Amino acid sequence: MSTDGAQEIVIITGLSGAGRSTAAKALEDLDFFVADNMPANLLPTMAELASRAMGAVPRLAAVVDVRSRAFSTDLKSAISELHARGMRPYVIFLEASDETLVRRFDSVSRPHPLQEGGRVVDGIAAERDLLQGMRAEADLVLDTTALNVHELRSRMRTTFATEVDAGLRLAVVSFGYKYGLPVDADMVADCRFLPNPHWIPELAPLTGKDGPVVDYVLGQPGAEEFLDAYVDALQIALRGYDASGRRFVVLAVGCTGGKHRSVVMADEIAGRLSQAWEGVQVTHRDLGRE
Repeated sequence: MSTDGAQEIVIITGLSGAGRSTAAKALEDLDFFVADNMPANLLPTMAELASRAMGAVPRLAAVVDVRSRAFSTDLKSAISELHARGMRPYVIFLEASDETLVRRFDSVSRPHPLQEGGRVVDGIAAERDLLQGMRAEADLVLDTTALNVHELRSRMRTTFATEVDAGLRLAVVSFGYKYGLPVDADMVADCRFLPNPHWIPELAPLTGKDGPVVDYVLGQPGAEEFLDAYVDALQIALRGYDASGRRFVVLAVGCTGGKHRSVVMADEIAGRLSQAWEGVQVTHRDLGRE
């Protein structure tokens, strides 16, 4: 992995069925540019093109799998060429037990790329033999036998996340039910149980960003109790999302028009969550529509 600001290049290889696609998706979520099923001999060309992109592609990953019996030789040659150009690729080798791989191939009803009319176990054995040299030279050998998809993504995230993207990102969005739910909401809090400031003449023209409305909404019976209980529940859910490798979560907070109650409560929830989670963003989708 790059530690000096140079272009970061990750090569994902290993046994078919061991989780290469899942690993690639995890890197994609970490803002890597990912090329899947990349022929090994094209790696230097791809890296060179990325380096000419004026910093637009600082993190590059390629999934390289078995396409021919020359695979191992091609990949070693490509890595040597990258080294000669001053690039230091980080090679991940994924593997799993024979039993696990057979089960995974059975679950998707697909043949192994090297079984050539034989059984899946024959293809696995051939691939292990073909890749043993590359396994020995990998920077990271990861056995996915006991890992589910979420655990593998979490391992990749732990290894490659920077300080900027290591943590879960949370967006809190206030909205009005009369305009519809946010389509990307993961969780929704309904604040319509609180009295509506719209029916208070001196508060109606104001918004949830104004002090009198904030004081009115937070001073209602049940408001503080709801916030305390809901934020506690959110902390449990967010820790679960974070542990599973989830990167983005959208929390929608709604009231009738998205002008008063939801704005106040969204700001309050975001403020409380920001004490434990960095980079909490707040958006008031429907503020100004009335």
